[in-house]
Amino acid sequence: MSPDTYYHIYNHANGDENLFRSEENYYYFLRQWAKYIEPVASTYAYCLMPNHFHFLIRTKDFEHLKLHLTGFENLSGVASTEEKTATLLSKTFSNLFNSYTKAYNKLYDRRGSLFNRPFKRKEITSDTYLSAIIGYIHRNPIHHGFCDDLESWPYSSYTAFLTMKNTKLKKDQVLDWFGGKESFREFHKKPHELPDKSLLIDF
Repeated sequence: MSPDTYYHIYNHANGDENLFRSEENYYYFLRQWAKYIEPVASTYAYCLMPNHFHFLIRTKDFEHLKLHLTGFENLSGVASTEEKTATLLSKTFSNLFNSYTKAYNKLYDRRGSLFNRPFKRKEITSDTYLSAIIGYIHRNPIHHGFCDDLESWPYSSYTAFLTMKNTKLKKDQVLDWFGGKESFREFHKKPHELPDKSLLIDF
């Protein structure tokens, strides 16, 4: 992972398990996301599903990351600054997943890993892909048959863009990208193919 770069971050539970069994699970994960990830990346869109999740993020610039990623000087065996940044960013996400798993295992009296490893990330390489992935993320509940109306799924960022509630999402930037709320809403009324179909994540 590199500084100042858009990524689609996604992952799935191990096997047939669920990542989220209750409303509190969803909200606890988002709180942990804010704790671990918000210092190093901005969030543009997300959707949490019972057994998987999707996020669109943009990593902070290198100077910001240097302040919030600890361990540059102690990372032995890694030659370049770019490699160190990538390693420490990945470790930050791993710390998030480990933290959530620890709490989840304690709550449900289970053992072992919860998430697939390693977590998946795809760099966003074009404006077209950026628009398409936002629609893809928000339409995930419809794609999987959990709802017919995006506004009825409470565990995504979709409704945050249509209300006046305060949010840490890059709300204004996303709405400006689509040309305002109505254009944003219209864009989401139908599915959009990702520019590279090999990047379609069907879970």
